[in-house]
Amino acid sequence: MTRLTRLLSPDELEAALRAIGRERYHNLHPFHHLLHGGKLSLGQVQAWALNRYCYQAAIPRKDAALISKIHDRELRRVWAQRIIDHDGREQEEGGIERWLVLTDGLGLPRDYVISREGALPATVFAVEAYVRFVAEQPPVVAVSSCLTELFAPAIHKERIVGMLENYDFIEDRVLAYFRRRLDQAPRDADFALDYVKRHALTIAEQQGVIDALLFKCNVLWAQLDALYAAYVAPGMVPPGAFRPEDWA
Repeated sequence: MTRLTRLLSPDELEAALRAIGRERYHNLHPFHHLLHGGKLSLGQVQAWALNRYCYQAAIPRKDAALISKIHDRELRRVWAQRIIDHDGREQEEGGIERWLVLTDGLGLPRDYVISREGALPATVFAVEAYVRFVAEQPPVVAVSSCLTELFAPAIHKERIVGMLENYDFIEDRVLAYFRRRLDQAPRDADFALDYVKRHALTIAEQQGVIDALLFKCNVLWAQLDALYAAYVAPGMVPPGAFRPEDWA
């Protein structure tokens, strides 16, 4: 883990954050290589989409927790767009709805997905830890935890191509979530990075920013560890969690 001994310039801080993505982002996880390479069964892809829903559904809660601590009205107005992007509004479906289109297309009942009943315990723990982290940290640290978005467009592009090419049960329409994030994620990441570079002004604040991004990478990695252990090897599905054979 990076421990700072001096104050970094804004550009040095950005370089340190981008280095974390190169080393720790979950596109490096073996489960993603299997997913994008067409090596998973329908049941394994269902398990991934079902568990990932827990994360998608928690994002507006996380952002609402952050907004509740921000005194800067302009920052609240900008950040509120993230909630709309995921929850949607009357004129436009949001990211959560687009994710449910994916789980619909994979043959999973909506009520079951939304209930999180079949989610892995580790998924739920990791997601709720992320929400609590943001709720408890000062704004500049909480903001920096979302900087995994710096690295998201590449994984979305890889996912769209890999899943369409390798799975005959995936249709183009169900990948609308990832296509939309190709525009949203860079916008959000650029804003958050600029905010962090301008407001992390002490060694302690910069260390908090770095640690927050490390934490967020661990949250994403832990979810894939749980999926791999349950649905790839050694195949230990916890009691009550989704079992593909029950939905075949």
